[in-house]
Amino acid sequence: MSSYKIATKCLQSGYQPKNGEPRVLPIYQSTTFKYDSSEEIAQLFDLTKAGHMYTRISNPTVEYVEQKIADLEGGVGAMCTSSGQAASLISVLNICKAGDNIVSLISVYGGTINLFAVTLKQMGIEARFITEEMTEEEINSQFDDRTRLVFGETLANPSLVVFDFERFSKIAHSHNVPLIIDNSFATPILCRPFEWGADIVTHSTSKYMDGHAQVVGGVIVDSGNFDWSVDDKYPELTTPDESYHGLIYTEAFKNAAYITKARTQLMRDLGSTPQPMAAFLLNMGLETLDLRIRKHSENALKIAQFLSQHDLIESVNYPGLKDNPYHERANKYLEKGLSSGVVSFVIKGGREKATVFMDSLELAKIVVHVADARTSVLHPASTTHRQLTDEQLDAAGISPGFIRFSVGIEDSDDIIADLKQALKKCGN
Repeated sequence: MSSYKIATKCLQSGYQPKNGEPRVLPIYQSTTFKYDSSEEIAQLFDLTKAGHMYTRISNPTVEYVEQKIADLEGGVGAMCTSSGQAASLISVLNICKAGDNIVSLISVYGGTINLFAVTLKQMGIEARFITEEMTEEEINSQFDDRTRLVFGETLANPSLVVFDFERFSKIAHSHNVPLIIDNSFATPILCRPFEWGADIVTHSTSKYMDGHAQVVGGVIVDSGNFDWSVDDKYPELTTPDESYHGLIYTEAFKNAAYITKARTQLMRDLGSTPQPMAAFLLNMGLETLDLRIRKHSENALKIAQFLSQHDLIESVNYPGLKDNPYHERANKYLEKGLSSGVVSFVIKGGREKATVFMDSLELAKIVVHVADARTSVLHPASTTHRQLTDEQLDAAGISPGFIRFSVGIEDSDDIIADLKQALKKCGN
């Protein structure tokens, strides 16, 4: 499928029906798979034969979706997980153990920060957080001989910082560690991180890939480009795995060593398994991904432009705006400068006015979600961060009037009309 354009891949990659087979991806709703001999099963367990033995590890429906996503991102393989958090966790644990450390941008999703700073710490893995503003010398000082990776997001949630791929891929590779990128907000439609030096990509497929708030999921995609034998940093991949009779992943699976180990060892042991029905629903979302993400982005730019000119709005953050500090970077790394559908802004009057605004919206719904086909909104100061004082919110980088607005694919005039009537009530 590599010769097709990405919009075609959204529909055609993955499942390829043979003569007389269903045109639509079938749901293989089975935990187990039958074989004619014990020898065949033994070969599956020895990883010398391809096939499905148990859905906790792999399933035909899930595999077809994995093939599609790998093709969209340009990777050698992919593994779907039960959630985006599971994808982030496994992407790290696949090459880290107690005593190791990772370097992460502080701008990444708050749930990821908690995963790295709290849960990984309990596992003996240290997360060292860096900022975009740090000098190269300051960033390099965070690396040592136990550093295993650099982690960032193409479009940070919710700060919308556009990742500087060339800078951080150069830094990561100068220390002989891979760059792992969460590409959830951009999707492979707007950015293909492997083309900019990333080595591993993760997604919360619950976001734009599904796009309809129907199913939670995640995925890890392997570029196949990183040399895991460098400096003997990754014995997990280059030395015998005794749980598979001494198999060495880099020898047996070459440039697919990383993603193979993630499945056959970590998915086997952790069981963060996506269900066949979930994969089927995800595939339906992927089929319209190209259409939707472009419409999301076009609508979001119109909404950002409208808000930036309104008297009751203190500030607007959207990379598509020409005066945004990341506008130039968005034009460089994102497809035609399209910046997905999330806009953040600060309303004048703080928490009180923000609450009035939220309660006055009619089309946009208040939900703890983002990247849905339907327009949604969240006010952290009165929801997820409700218990914090204004001073604490400021320290966390969330002002009382801060609002995250996830622009859907409705007609942009209707979204703007909803914003207008809600803002009018704030002015009374």
